[in-house]
Amino acid sequence: MANRLAGATSPYLQQHKDNPVDWWQWSLEAFAEARRRDVPVLISVGYAACHWCQ
Repeated sequence: MANRLAGATSPYLQQHKDNPVDWWQWSLEAFAEARRRDVPVLISVGYAACHWCQ
């Protein structure tokens, strides 16, 4: 499964573009989709790499 980070400009987000997770960048569309599907929004604060090293 590809996720929506493939088009991200952030090097940090690009690190996760091949994760088998349907990631969304922070956006109104992401929250609208969560409301439409009646699912929670889980927020990642960075778990795999040091953002400052990028």
